[in-house]
Amino acid sequence: MKETPHRPPEEGPPPSPDDRRTVKVSKYLSKHLRHQPERIGLVLDAQGWVEIDELLRCAAAHRFPITRAELDHVVATNDKRRFAIEGGRIRASQGHTVAVDLALPPAEPPAYLYHGTVARSLDAIRTEGLRPMNRHHVHLSSDRETAARVGARRGRPVILSVDAGAMYQDGHVFHVSANGVWLTGSVPPKYLRLPT
Repeated sequence: MKETPHRPPEEGPPPSPDDRRTVKVSKYLSKHLRHQPERIGLVLDAQGWVEIDELLRCAAAHRFPITRAELDHVVATNDKRRFAIEGGRIRASQGHTVAVDLALPPAEPPAYLYHGTVARSLDAIRTEGLRPMNRHHVHLSSDRETAARVGARRGRPVILSVDAGAMYQDGHVFHVSANGVWLTGSVPPKYLRLPT
């Protein structure tokens, strides 16, 4: 008798074709509104905005047609609120590697913010603190759960506490994006609580 291979139990139903399309469109928008607008002929303004009609035209011209209904659905249902629409324009809420000024006003952070990372990064963080790497800012979360999800993208997450209140008192500038991500230029090691 032939044995059937053991399969681990699935966590809920597989994603539907509509769900897969939504993820694909979201990733496409992230890539071109945050990192490579020129790849499809987009020109972002100084604050990262682009006309929605221009985005849809460029996407279609580069063989990735998106309907306005799909775009609206992705913006409305994205759990991280990665995109913002204002009038007939759209932009990524944060995370750019291209030069943009989101024109976010300075904001006073809560006493503690959190950053998700992985164990292999801890030695460098102990020495250098948190740096923006190829982005404009270090991204921080207001709760541990969000930081854990961010860290889990790269492996088993390690959550760091950031003494944002002390940083603010010492003159470090913070901004908060439209989707609630806290942004700052860097976090020196003395403001971090790292696992021992």
